[in-house]
Amino acid sequence: MTHKVDFKVPETEDFDSPHALFAELRSHCPVAWSDDMGGFWAVTKHADAKAVLENWQMFTTTVQNVVPRVATTQRRPPLHLDPPANTPYRNAIQRFLTPARLSEWEPRLETMVARFLDPWIAAGGGDICKDFSFLLPIALLAEFFNLSPDKAELIREVGAEFNMALQRQDFDLLRQKSDELYDIAADLIADRHANPRDPDEDPTASLLAVRVDGEPLADDLILGALRQFLLVGIIAPTTFIGSMAVHLARHPEHHAELTENPDLVPEALEELLRLYTPYRGFARTAREDTEISGCPIAKGDPVAIVFTSANRDEEVFPEADTYRLDREARDLLTFGRGPHMCPGAPLARVLLRETLRQLTQKTLRLEQRGGIEMTNWPEYGPLSVSFNVIV
Repeated sequence: MTHKVDFKVPETEDFDSPHALFAELRSHCPVAWSDDMGGFWAVTKHADAKAVLENWQMFTTTVQNVVPRVATTQRRPPLHLDPPANTPYRNAIQRFLTPARLSEWEPRLETMVARFLDPWIAAGGGDICKDFSFLLPIALLAEFFNLSPDKAELIREVGAEFNMALQRQDFDLLRQKSDELYDIAADLIADRHANPRDPDEDPTASLLAVRVDGEPLADDLILGALRQFLLVGIIAPTTFIGSMAVHLARHPEHHAELTENPDLVPEALEELLRLYTPYRGFARTAREDTEISGCPIAKGDPVAIVFTSANRDEEVFPEADTYRLDREARDLLTFGRGPHMCPGAPLARVLLRETLRQLTQKTLRLEQRGGIEMTNWPEYGPLSVSFNVIV
């Protein structure tokens, strides 16, 4: 079906331009069609985004999951399955993310953050993405999935190449690197078959132990799930920590406030997650002809839920572009909503909270040097940005 074009995806962006574009769309065309990247609807208002995320019966994740569409040959639960098929995969991971388990992670993450942050600070700064925020989540994934050091290093290398291929829209290289990530996941499954582990202590063993109506999960779907978990935890923390550092450099008064009062860090993190939401292109597909806020949506149309825009919706967040720690409620969509809400969100919050705490406790000020290399859809945030560190 041919649609009237409401906006074009810019070829180049800076740190602020996506927010200006989304503000314009929210005010004049909140459900907007673009012919770019295969064609898609951008849902930019908070209420509409939440409605799409929660109505999985109408808007399925089984066809297209991100904008731009990334062609893959295998399904990756839980993202690629709707309820109830996605539930066993989510449960197998979420059992490791209970409040009691998270409290055990806190001292481990304190040590892990310091291991990568302290050398960056001692060097006087540098590229916070390349030298810190890309390394940190991979170390966390390696520990969470009980990976060997050589596998962790391989994920670091392949993950970096995958991300750059995605940013450059090099789909041949993207498929190659995706296959390499599948190989890593396959090796992990083979190792757990050969060397069984306690399902209460190892996420891969937990997936292998799941039974649905007495039957184990299909091997190819466990493979896809591990591939999904291994990659999704890398890119978002990398870009968000870069955004967080840019904010602190632009607002030394906010940095100073957190240095003087670290008890404000949890509230500050939530506000920064709202302002600099790292995902803007998660997608669903309409199962039938429908509408979103009166805008007709045809069966088969891709619908991008723009979290980065929804979290700056003025109807939900007064002075939406302003950093405020006195907000009474934050109905954040940063980690999604509904049956596909990010299962790793609790652990991600612990990691990011500890990063913000150490960054503001161990430095007095950050000074940005040079420009910012930005990610493209489906992410938002720096791919590369450098700072001088004042201690």
